[in-house]
Amino acid sequence: MDFPTPLQRGTLVRRYKRFLSDVVLATGEEITAHVANPGAMLGLSDPGLEVWLSRSTKPDRKLAWSWELARIGGGLVGINTMHPNAIVAEAVADGRIAPLAGYAEIKREVRYGHNSRVDLLLSSPDRPKCYVEVKNVHLKRGDAACFPDAVTARGTKHLHELTDMVREGQRAVMLFLVQREDCSYFAPAEDIDPTYATTLRQAAAAGVELYCYGCRLTLETIRLDKPMPLRLSGDA
Repeated sequence: MDFPTPLQRGTLVRRYKRFLSDVVLATGEEITAHVANPGAMLGLSDPGLEVWLSRSTKPDRKLAWSWELARIGGGLVGINTMHPNAIVAEAVADGRIAPLAGYAEIKREVRYGHNSRVDLLLSSPDRPKCYVEVKNVHLKRGDAACFPDAVTARGTKHLHELTDMVREGQRAVMLFLVQREDCSYFAPAEDIDPTYATTLRQAAAAGVELYCYGCRLTLETIRLDKPMPLRLSGDA
């Protein structure tokens, strides 16, 4: 995934109401930027943080600026949770995710389950359909990339629905995408949401496939990187 226009550097003043942030640009101008991230963003929203923003070319958009990246400990972290689906879809189409290769058709945001939409639906005439949910990960604890960073009833619901797809004879995948480069494995954040962690282990036991991939991030692009091991015990 490439950023369509050059990102602009700024300094975070504050994040508030989940989806808003005040930022001082390198020019000295203070602006309000959209935060496409409903999570707690633990460790990623401290005042004074170096942030990178994109500016929309749409003149009628309410907030022209969007918060895309933060710099933590010298490395970049992806903030925008709207990007992972596109990053994974691009990688699947290019055959860069081996467990998901070889499907003839890729569809996004397809209705399934109980009033839900699956992030990716992969299909071919000669094999079961593959339902893929993608979760953005940017919480770091020690060397672990952890999810979730806040209680997620919606995420737990998705695990139940993926389990239902397996029971119906289809294939179901939960793919965690880590939008930072300083983690070596994935673990569920059991202390934040024990229900999600338990349901994740139950889904895996029922046949839902779990994968985690890292990302390579620059100020120009975010690309899927190599797979990362998973430790489902939650011991980060």
